[in-house]
Amino acid sequence: MEVNQVLDAKGLACPMPIVRTKKAMDTLESGQVLEVQVTDKGALADLTAWSAAAGHTLLEHKEEADVLTFYIKKA
Repeated sequence: MEVNQVLDAKGLACPMPIVRTKKAMDTLESGQVLEVQVTDKGALADLTAWSAAAGHTLLEHKEEADVLTFYIKKA
């Protein structure tokens, strides 16, 4: 998977990971992929719901060493 931009939102609490993700997505072209790294466990539900509501595709998410990583494809 080709990642076009990486957003480091580690250490941020809700709602900042969503706010930063939206700002980053606004800079991407349709079809590009954003990698988002967060430590807030609530982001699992939040980013999943936000991606769907915004029409973006959550391609994958994984958890490694207390960091959740999301790959979101812009609509």
